[in-house]
Amino acid sequence: MPNRPRIYLAGPDVFFPDRERIFAALKAHCDRLGLVGMEPSDGDTGTGFTGSDDERAQRIYEGNIQLIHEADGVIANLMSFRGHEPDSGTVFEVGFATALGKPVVAYGVPEGSYSDRVRETIPCIEDSEGATREAETGAMVEGLGQRLNLMLTRSTQTEVSAAAALRRLAKILGVGRA
Repeated sequence: MPNRPRIYLAGPDVFFPDRERIFAALKAHCDRLGLVGMEPSDGDTGTGFTGSDDERAQRIYEGNIQLIHEADGVIANLMSFRGHEPDSGTVFEVGFATALGKPVVAYGVPEGSYSDRVRETIPCIEDSEGATREAETGAMVEGLGQRLNLMLTRSTQTEVSAAAALRRLAKILGVGRA
């Protein structure tokens, strides 16, 4: 069988108690599409690891950097995580993959604009130029009708689900064409 494109599976899924089930399902879907799913690395720091937290963190970082280098593309779960924004580690991985020229397809992005979601939870005002600002700090709330910060929406394509993101990435990578 020819080499199948490798897909890095970015997202905060690594933090969830059912992570094994999540990654098994993502990898199975990759396999059905002719792709190979690569879940984030734990840096080989399983139960027998005796190093410090700094050593563990470095190994995890290096492992994931290596996987992104090896990947042909990335899908990224950009769901809101611990607030209005996606997981910061996932955002880093998206930027890193983009800088390497790898295609990135996002999913899990809430509907509607980022600005609207912020206004639902933080008191905001509109300034004289029409910009939305946090009432307490005066900080501008990025608008432009984007679902997330424009650096994410402009560097990725967005799909409604992980399955749709994988199908889009397979198409981008030319997998499944006759």
